[in-house]
Amino acid sequence: MKNVFDPMRATLARRLAAGALSLMVLNAVAGPASAHGPDPTLSGFFGANQDLRYRWRSGAEPSSAIKGAIQSAASDANASRGSKAATFTYDSSGPNPIGYGPGATCGVNGIACFTRSAPNGFTMWLREQGHVFDWGTLKWCQAYSSPPNGCYDARTITLDEFGHVEGLGHHVNYADNSDYNDAVVQTYSRVKPQSGWDVHTFRRCDVATLQLEYDMVNTSAKYSTCLHLSTNLTLAASTTTVPPGGTVALTATLKVGSSSGYDQLVGNPVSGRSVTLQRRAVGATAWTTVGAMGSGPSAGTYVSNHAPSVDTEYRAVFATPSGDGLIGDTSPTVRVSIGRSCSAAPAGHAPAVPCV
Repeated sequence: MKNVFDPMRATLARRLAAGALSLMVLNAVAGPASAHGPDPTLSGFFGANQDLRYRWRSGAEPSSAIKGAIQSAASDANASRGSKAATFTYDSSGPNPIGYGPGATCGVNGIACFTRSAPNGFTMWLREQGHVFDWGTLKWCQAYSSPPNGCYDARTITLDEFGHVEGLGHHVNYADNSDYNDAVVQTYSRVKPQSGWDVHTFRRCDVATLQLEYDMVNTSAKYSTCLHLSTNLTLAASTTTVPPGGTVALTATLKVGSSSGYDQLVGNPVSGRSVTLQRRAVGATAWTTVGAMGSGPSAGTYVSNHAPSVDTEYRAVFATPSGDGLIGDTSPTVRVSIGRSCSAAPAGHAPAVPCV
């Protein structure tokens, strides 16, 4: 159910929600300092990329303006989910009804509400324009050619409800609400012109939970910055001994770590990032950067060829990136030795070859 914004009630709601929120998720997937963390979850989820087809509820069809807002919100959800979360498609014969009007079963103060039965389907209601609550009269911004202050954006409210359908609970904000705009799925929605009143994309802490529960779109996709995921970087050499002047092929593999609370993301290969190869002579302390490693033959791999002139240690480095919810890592060291020439071959025999 979507309620009106009231700072005092919002503070109480945050305290109540904090008691029910899974501490495991908050501790294992701690967000950056500017966010409380990913949204909490409701029980049950849909299948990866499951297409949820909705229709207008018979006898309770939204007005033309509200229909447009709902359809735009469905597109917003699909475009900004950042994961394999379910998608929403209008279908006049779809099994999931969305209604509008006096028949809404949204409780005393709810301006919108939903039901869900994952992985089967959902329902949704929006109250009618002009509905009288004890706090005042509902105004949808879409009902006006020039939306007045104090109106609710039906597109934003519906996007919030679609987030609930996906399995998102209300975001748990800091006491000062400084991270309110990190999530569209909120207990109390803001009216025009308050900050966030017309947000039309899932925000980073909404996306974080959708990624945790539904997995990434592909291995190159960026992780939400509301996540703070450890990574595991390894390095392997095609050989540990090369002849003088020979070349070794080095392959790094980058994956998401396996900490508790990472859900669908555990062990994901991570492609399309910047991984650097470094070297140092055996016995030296300082590392020298060889250069960026290229994309490897399989997801999450990075390759580089190098011709050492002395016994050499190599390592791969993935620096913590900006705009990506991953923590950097450095691989264990791999040692590659130079083969030594064997004694000269007797006369009439093949030339000596390096010892390996």
